[in-house]
Amino acid sequence: MLIAVFMRELLLALRRPTDALAALLFFVLVCSLFPLAIGPDAALLRAIGPGVVWVSALLAVLISLQRLFEPELADGGLEQWLLSPQPLTALVAAKVAAHWCIACLPLVLAAPLLALQYGLGGETVGLLVAALLLGTPTLVLLGALGAALTLGVRGHVLLALVMLPMSVPPLVFGCAAVSAGQQGLPAGASLSLLGACLALAAFLCPWASAAALRLALE
Repeated sequence: MLIAVFMRELLLALRRPTDALAALLFFVLVCSLFPLAIGPDAALLRAIGPGVVWVSALLAVLISLQRLFEPELADGGLEQWLLSPQPLTALVAAKVAAHWCIACLPLVLAAPLLALQYGLGGETVGLLVAALLLGTPTLVLLGALGAALTLGVRGHVLLALVMLPMSVPPLVFGCAAVSAGQQGLPAGASLSLLGACLALAAFLCPWASAAALRLALE
């Protein structure tokens, strides 16, 4: 059933490609507008590049999470999840994993091309991709918790208010890793902290999201 949930999300994304590509389009546009607005100052672009890419990725993930569990709530899928022999935590984890593949993996693949606009070197681009591979799953897990807590609430401002404060640690550590690479310093500590954030989020967020979904259905 976990594989079925994962494949269902992928098939729905293929049938509604505009929903899946909305976050990627937002990410590309935001990252591309900053060099146009700032001008050809190479030193300034290299300095702000990691922060711009990370903030753009965070906002793109936030946009993609606005309706994460709403389709299941509308069609009765959440009730079926509760009646399933599979743990609700595992079903939530499968949906989150599928959402990362749909909404975040294209962002990670597009990041090296966008980083070239900021004059980032090859090693720095590699650190940026590694940081995004560790940080974006954390953002999706935190966003899933926020989406579960705000399920059924009209408007999406509350989701942003819940998710953004929790997203500060991966944002800081991700930018720090890339900045350390730019300065020729070791980035292992920042990447290790990003990995610790991912491990903690992977352990806690599916369980907390499942508990929030149970409360939403009561």
